[in-house]
Amino acid sequence: MYRFLFTPKWLGWFALVIILSLACVALGMWQMDRRNEAVAEVEKIEGNYDAEPLDFAQARQYFKEFDPAREWTPVTLEGTYDTENQRVVRNRPLNGRPGYEVLVPLRLENGSTVIINRGWLPIGNDTAGRPDVVPQPAEGTVEVTARLKPAEPQLDRGAPKGQLASINLDKFTGILDYPVYTDAYGLMASEDPAAARTPVALGKPDIDTGPHLSYSMQWFAFGALLFVGYGYAARQETMVDVPLSDRNGRGARENRKPTAEQEEDALLDAQGYH
Repeated sequence: MYRFLFTPKWLGWFALVIILSLACVALGMWQMDRRNEAVAEVEKIEGNYDAEPLDFAQARQYFKEFDPAREWTPVTLEGTYDTENQRVVRNRPLNGRPGYEVLVPLRLENGSTVIINRGWLPIGNDTAGRPDVVPQPAEGTVEVTARLKPAEPQLDRGAPKGQLASINLDKFTGILDYPVYTDAYGLMASEDPAAARTPVALGKPDIDTGPHLSYSMQWFAFGALLFVGYGYAARQETMVDVPLSDRNGRGARENRKPTAEQEEDALLDAQGYH
């Protein structure tokens, strides 16, 4: 009954089903990999974000050579802001609003310098392409709690004077006459003493793992449905060669059953009318 499945036509269809199903499995596995990455990122944020702050001696190595596993870890720093060399980073949206982020060198008491991201500012109304006001930190020695973040790559675009296209710390060092740690910066969580006015704090990142799990299940289901569809098509093909009487579950005897007219003629013949 199913010998037709070994014909070139049906073997070709079967090969196509296998190829498409393998593609679905590959896409499903890709979505699973993305979900695993999202889960790992969420676990890192939840483990590091509210951890006990490290002091600079413990965290120095991460500013020098960033460890991705330490991202979002709080660090306590004490020093003086170099506000003369602060810069704003352009094209930094927050909750769908365009704006800037403020970077300021923090010169520590031991002579080291790290870059602090003090937060976000909206685009200005007075001068195009610049914030209206950049709030200044408190003068003198401050204690800053900041979370470790990796430096960003240099973007292939320029920026107006006093601004940066990205948080590329190697680029930042070009405007300073003293060494700076360039592999990581600190995202400010708090300052003591606090400034009278501060940029908008950048809050805890989203910890949603996204729809990757449901997408992967959908791709796996599509791969299985391809075989279901192939089986259904094969079943329909077998029905083409089956007599209609057999498909309806009736035997040949049903086809030989006399019609009403034939029964009426037979009755008349028996009564002698023909």
